[in-house]
Amino acid sequence: MDIQTLTFIIVGLTFALYIGIAIWSRAGSTNDFYVASGGVHPVLNGMATAADWMSAASFISMAGIVAFAGYDGSVYLMGWTGGYVLLALCLAPYLRKFGKFTVPDFVGDRYYSRAARIIAVLCAIIISFTYIAGQMRGVGVVFSRFLEVDIATGVIIGMVIVFFYTVLGGMKGITYTQVAQYCVLVFAYIVPAVFISLLMTGHVLPQTGFGATLADGSGQYLLQKLDGLSVELGFTEYTEGARSMVDVFFITAALMVGTAGLPHVIVRFFTVPKVRDARRSAFWALVFIAVVYLTAPAIAAFAKVNLFNTINGPEMTGVSHEQAPSWVKNWEKTGLIQWQDKNGDGKMFYSGDERNEMKIDRDIMVLANPEIANLPAWVVALVAAGGIAAALSTSAGLLLVISTSISHDLLKRTLMPNINDRQELMYARFAAAIAILLSGYFGVYPPGFVAQVVAFAFGLAASSFFPAIILGIFHKRMNRAGAVAGMVVGIVFTLAYIIYFKFISPELNNPQHWILGVSPEGIGTLGMIINFVVAIVVHKLTGDAPDDIQEMVESIRYPKGSGAASSH
Repeated sequence: MDIQTLTFIIVGLTFALYIGIAIWSRAGSTNDFYVASGGVHPVLNGMATAADWMSAASFISMAGIVAFAGYDGSVYLMGWTGGYVLLALCLAPYLRKFGKFTVPDFVGDRYYSRAARIIAVLCAIIISFTYIAGQMRGVGVVFSRFLEVDIATGVIIGMVIVFFYTVLGGMKGITYTQVAQYCVLVFAYIVPAVFISLLMTGHVLPQTGFGATLADGSGQYLLQKLDGLSVELGFTEYTEGARSMVDVFFITAALMVGTAGLPHVIVRFFTVPKVRDARRSAFWALVFIAVVYLTAPAIAAFAKVNLFNTINGPEMTGVSHEQAPSWVKNWEKTGLIQWQDKNGDGKMFYSGDERNEMKIDRDIMVLANPEIANLPAWVVALVAAGGIAAALSTSAGLLLVISTSISHDLLKRTLMPNINDRQELMYARFAAAIAILLSGYFGVYPPGFVAQVVAFAFGLAASSFFPAIILGIFHKRMNRAGAVAGMVVGIVFTLAYIIYFKFISPELNNPQHWILGVSPEGIGTLGMIINFVVAIVVHKLTGDAPDDIQEMVESIRYPKGSGAASSH
């Protein structure tokens, strides 16, 4: 059975599973729709959180960017992992005690301001749309190769599926669907990694194979071989970084603190019955996330060595395009691999200098990895199903954030306080429908590769929400004027920086023109610092928050008086 047929079968079965779960667990109230009535078991919530967290950027693009960037790609591993720890230990329990399941709800009540709530809603929508664009792009990449449709058609198929189970099931449907999606994506990620590790190093565990000698009898370590090939072909050493340490620090910090401000992850801690369960589910989510994140560097290294060997040949002199492996021809049809015969010899050559004749999209590395390694067709189809599961799981969570921000925070809590439960649910579903159409557009016309687009979302979260949440919890005197001013200045600065270098003047997008040598992917850290400074200065000029707000903050931070909030 060929790859396309197997992909249709495996992906079709997973879609049927997701839709079946959505129908079984459909939301009947706003409480079901927003937080699954707070009745999810901590272990299952940990799985759902991990699936929500490990988006297309984690599954499809993270190993790809590590494969292409080498050491520099480690910023994504460090930032995203460290950020989740920061969120789980420092913020989630306090937000859970506060009893507000959206960031705009927390900001609006903590800073006693409709203006703060509306600004927070706008920030949540901007962040979520930026993030979801990367997910839809990931869906399009998967479909374009394995179902042999163009990327736009692939995005539309993904839109229909995720719209169905988000609008029907809400958080309740999404949670149990994400449990199934985690099982699919982790199995799809680990199986080919184990196969390739055995073939290349003889080690069952990819993590140990990553640091082992090759099984070809050369006695060379995998990374030693990769460093040698990289230098020979005009790339920098795989284990040496090209980014400045300043940029590495800023990107890592932006990813870390951006994680702590991501609205679709925070809401996960309200789907369990108690504060204690929120902590437990955070622990389990970290365990489930680690399974994939600790495997990514190995997959990246395996893929890069195999890529060099299959395109350039064992002697690194090039391979005839006519005799190229089938996977090259298959990915060429999607436009994600392109070959230009510069010297007219009919051979493909991939290098990091003027000899290069190949353009390879980094988002294909995980998906193409089983084909490059000549693994069985069912493994290739399984990886396709895993990539789709990763993209759809996060897309669903983000769509829910957008619909909740509009229906609950903007309409119910601000503009239309008299609407009933049924009307609020209707507006939430309508908002999700509009959001899926807009996100589909950005999936077809994305502002960068998947992990890069997602990094922008994290930077926007870092520069807007993180300071407002931290100051809201740990600085009881912080007032609304300071918080609002900080959020506005932080996100406007960061958004303007990204738009300028990515859209207005992309030719200037290099270290010579960046502020302090910080790339658009890392500028969220500087935006966060500006947010903190502006918020504190404005607070000093405008006085402390009212006494009742300070008492409320005290009740969040200390067990005394937090029992009532814990039961919500």
